[in-house]
Amino acid sequence: MSSKEKPTLGGTRIKTRKRNIAAPLDPAAFADAVVQIYLDNAGDLELVAKNLESSDLNFSRYGDTFFEVVFTGGRTQPGTIKPDEGERHPYSVIECEAKREAILPSVIYIQKILRRRPFLIKNLENVMRRFLQSLELFEDNERKKLAIFTALAFSQKLSGLPPETVFQPLLKDNLVVKGLVLSFITDFFKEYLVDNSLDDLISILKRGKMEDNLLDFFPSAKRSPEGFSEHFTKEGLVPLVEYNEKKIFEVKLKEMKSALTTQIAEESDISEVIENVKQRVKDAKLPDNEVVRILWDVIMDAVQWSGKNQQQNANSALRQVKTWAKLLNSFCSSGKLELELMYKVQMQCYEDAKLMKLFPEIVKSLYDQDVLAEDTILYWFRKGSNPKGKPS
Repeated sequence: MSSKEKPTLGGTRIKTRKRNIAAPLDPAAFADAVVQIYLDNAGDLELVAKNLESSDLNFSRYGDTFFEVVFTGGRTQPGTIKPDEGERHPYSVIECEAKREAILPSVIYIQKILRRRPFLIKNLENVMRRFLQSLELFEDNERKKLAIFTALAFSQKLSGLPPETVFQPLLKDNLVVKGLVLSFITDFFKEYLVDNSLDDLISILKRGKMEDNLLDFFPSAKRSPEGFSEHFTKEGLVPLVEYNEKKIFEVKLKEMKSALTTQIAEESDISEVIENVKQRVKDAKLPDNEVVRILWDVIMDAVQWSGKNQQQNANSALRQVKTWAKLLNSFCSSGKLELELMYKVQMQCYEDAKLMKLFPEIVKSLYDQDVLAEDTILYWFRKGSNPKGKPS
């Protein structure tokens, strides 16, 4: 055995990696410090913001806790909105009046905080999502304050707060069925439209992927176009009702056009096509003049155009008119609707180079097939025509 001493590490410092040192989590102390700043400044949000800016509080670690203090006056118990132990202040969003002038200062205050610490936007999203998913735990008046705050946040373009953060968490079945979501969203719409246009609101709904799903906010018993119109008319949001009715109308027109296109492309029996259109018109309550326009569009869209050969294009178009004349005849049931068809044909021939010189021939074909009456054509010629595309 060797008598030589073994080497030792005596006197050598071993550095501990920083990432292995876990700083103690103390959200309670953080919340108490923020609350104390509110109390020291008597809720003056300008002074509160300045004091928060000059403090050494760890916002990056306790961002969620900070917004709990802003909204409720103190910490909330994990997974709830119930107050946790610790200091509280009376200047929170939940404690103020349910009026825009009382809540707007908090929105502007948060905007200032986020400009200095943009990383906190994620924490604001987290807290808002949690509160919106827990609407049933708030009182009616508190829910209204949250709705007003949310509307003002979007109205003030609060540092990129995404609409899906608001709309998607609301769609919990238990919240919808109790009518809490409908109440919240109604207050939100009414407040937002005070300073913004309906187009602005629709833009937010689109970004939140809710533009086509507004009925999802309604309990199932009221989830119908009629229920939508009744509710929002009663709440004074007539422009929103008109927008929704127009959108439903456009969807029904599109559906009819799509079905008709398929039937014509498949050369379905004309009596079957007529019955299908009549049923859709009845179910959707579509106006006759819109139906006539759609019929003509679909018939012309099905023409097999041959490029620049004008004669072949003319023959194809006239053949299509003759083939589906009975369909047109079924819905051109009055002189007014015949005139509507003439205007539609005239404008298409004016705007479409393939049909530019074909208007007289199409009118003659429609007359020969008993779609247009002589009186209609004469009326159009004397005083009913649009000058665009009218032959000289």
